[in-house]
Amino acid sequence: MSKIGLLVCGNSGIDYEKVDYPFKVIHSQLIIDNKAYEDYVDITAEEFYQKIEVNPDVPLSTAQAATGEFIKALEELKAEGYQEIIVITISSKLSGTYQNAVLAKEMVDDVKIYVVDSLSVSYGQMILVKETIKLIKAGKSGKEIEEVLLKTRENIFVYVLVDTLKFLVKNGRLSAASGALGSLLRIKPLLHINRIGQLVPFEKIRTSSKARKRLLEIAFKEIDEGVEEFFLAYTNNKEYVEEIKKDINKQHPNLKIHLCPLTPVVGAHAGPGTCGFGFLKKK
Repeated sequence: MSKIGLLVCGNSGIDYEKVDYPFKVIHSQLIIDNKAYEDYVDITAEEFYQKIEVNPDVPLSTAQAATGEFIKALEELKAEGYQEIIVITISSKLSGTYQNAVLAKEMVDDVKIYVVDSLSVSYGQMILVKETIKLIKAGKSGKEIEEVLLKTRENIFVYVLVDTLKFLVKNGRLSAASGALGSLLRIKPLLHINRIGQLVPFEKIRTSSKARKRLLEIAFKEIDEGVEEFFLAYTNNKEYVEEIKKDINKQHPNLKIHLCPLTPVVGAHAGPGTCGFGFLKKK
């Protein structure tokens, strides 16, 4: 049986989770006022959201992990005796991280590497990480694990409720004109990750109260149809998201709901006040 290594991009939020298997993580960079930070190493999610609450107009950008960083991590895993390596990245439609991982794979010899595009983000990726660990412990090969992950990702769904259009506009997700209009009309965009891994509009909602109500409606419908895992993601609004969790558990008291922070790199695009939920649909 091969010794299988695990390499995960930090957009999954893996640093903030308890993981019962050795792994390496590749972080994207967060640039705040021309100073670069490595997520979790130089700045935590909580620290990041505190910074932009204090100064919401601070210059903010991100940079994906370079191919060289993936090569270094893969070579380290190979040197540690891993004969096969599973790499799980953020959706290729949200970042160039996946492509850099694929390029790195071609430059590392004498080890089998399987690069999996999660077509997701945040805990949507973590669902695949957890599945990978379960399969490794069950003695599956790298190829068998890859095949299962590609099927599993088809049943992972993520919805995102954005509090302000400002950060979407700043990062080129919406035009400035549509952003101004959205602010004027107090639109709260409800987005989702589609089947090819793009973050796209799902509905436009006028007020925060209506947005929360609609979020719950969608969640209840999906839970009623059957989910294996369910998670809620938060930015600087953990208490608000905990209230949503309570609302869901009132109707579904036996449903285990995992709470997770959006990493600073993901939050830099979504903005403070963003929250969301996701799930693994029952097969």
